[in-house]
Amino acid sequence: MIASNGQGMRVDIALLIAGVLVLAGCSNDAQQQTAATTTAAAQTMTLEVDEVAAHYVTSGTVTSDHRVSISSRLSGYIRKMAVREGDRVHRDQILVQVDPVDARQALIQAKADLADAEADEQRYNELLKAGAVTGQQAAKARLRYEVAKSQVEQAKNQLSYADVRSPVDGVVVEKRLSQGDLAAPGVAILTLEDPASLLVETFVSERFVSGIHAGDAVDIEIPSLHRSYQGVVRQVVQAADPVSHQFLVKTALPAAEEIHPGMYAQAGFRIGSRQVLRVPLQAVIARAGLHAVYVVDAQGIAHYRQLRLGQVVDGRAEVLAGLHAGDVIAWNGKPALKSGMKVVALTYKAAQPGRGK
Repeated sequence: MIASNGQGMRVDIALLIAGVLVLAGCSNDAQQQTAATTTAAAQTMTLEVDEVAAHYVTSGTVTSDHRVSISSRLSGYIRKMAVREGDRVHRDQILVQVDPVDARQALIQAKADLADAEADEQRYNELLKAGAVTGQQAAKARLRYEVAKSQVEQAKNQLSYADVRSPVDGVVVEKRLSQGDLAAPGVAILTLEDPASLLVETFVSERFVSGIHAGDAVDIEIPSLHRSYQGVVRQVVQAADPVSHQFLVKTALPAAEEIHPGMYAQAGFRIGSRQVLRVPLQAVIARAGLHAVYVVDAQGIAHYRQLRLGQVVDGRAEVLAGLHAGDVIAWNGKPALKSGMKVVALTYKAAQPGRGK
């Protein structure tokens, strides 16, 4: 009796599941039939193979091509430090003021020597007129006066060096001395970099360096800015690092306010070409981290298809998997596209500037 009742229950459950599946199948068939009866006007595009540059990508660092160490021409204590790290400075701006005790004393002494030499020069001129001295003696007095006058000008110039000025427009990137420290000739106080003259320094494998030359275009990406820039090879240092066997390559960057020395960068050197398929970004559907497009078959019916994307350039994404040349994709449907819809094609023309990149 117990076995019989259990068998009956299993039969009832099986019938119930079968009924649910039949209803679900009917529901899916109904949805597909509904979609198939709907026509949507949408932009379409037949995929063709593009030829783009093949890159050798290596990492590097943004540096300044114009780095200046600022020092004082005088010896003395720093009386005032007018800037700090990160400040932007302009040409001839006062950066540091040095207490010019020695230079001021030298000027006082030079002026005293000049007054004495001037008096001697006048006296010898009068004696020369009276015939009491020779012309040679008067000439020596004149020469001493000219030397003393020159020494005064030199002392004035030295005193003007108490104000240490910036030789360039730039940014303070390092401060080595502070207010109250002793400045001396040749000892760096500050370091400036010119942000308008930037380089990306990177190391290139010996396998690829023979194909890289000064003047070559380089695709530079700065991940922190989520932007790409067009650089030009400035210099290939023709001596490899003895440990890594890699060559230093310097690439000039365009001036941009958002780029700063020290940033991490990736340099893509063009080493040939390759063939790829690319789709407009507006055709790509992103759901839960996955990407897909609607593909139109020979009967004009839309089908949802997932794909794997690669690099994005000029608003078009490289297709790594999921599509083939000759496939027709559709997007911007009116009404919104769904699998099974009939598509009326509106042609789409790819942006020409992006081809070959």
